[in-house]
Amino acid sequence: MPTLFVTAPEAAAESLARTLVEERLAACVNTTPCQSVYRWEGDIHEDDERILLVKTTSDSVEDAADRIESLHPYDVPCIERFEEEWTLPAFAQWRDDAVE
Repeated sequence: MPTLFVTAPEAAAESLARTLVEERLAACVNTTPCQSVYRWEGDIHEDDERILLVKTTSDSVEDAADRIESLHPYDVPCIERFEEEWTLPAFAQWRDDAVE
């Protein structure tokens, strides 16, 4: 089952996380603060952001990514998919039950 790794501005992170869970596109979204240094349009930027770890299912991962992209304030949001190699079976069952 996949996890999406997403970065977002602090002001948008909570809304993104809540929407994904409310719409049953994710069972859970963990957020943590981070400092990002990146190149955009030829300039170096440093911004406070949040990392979102979006726990979803294989059936919902593309819909979740599409929803994130539609709500995200960046022109090109960071959305990366990670596949799990192993997950506690009870957690996997809970996640699957929480996502439609």
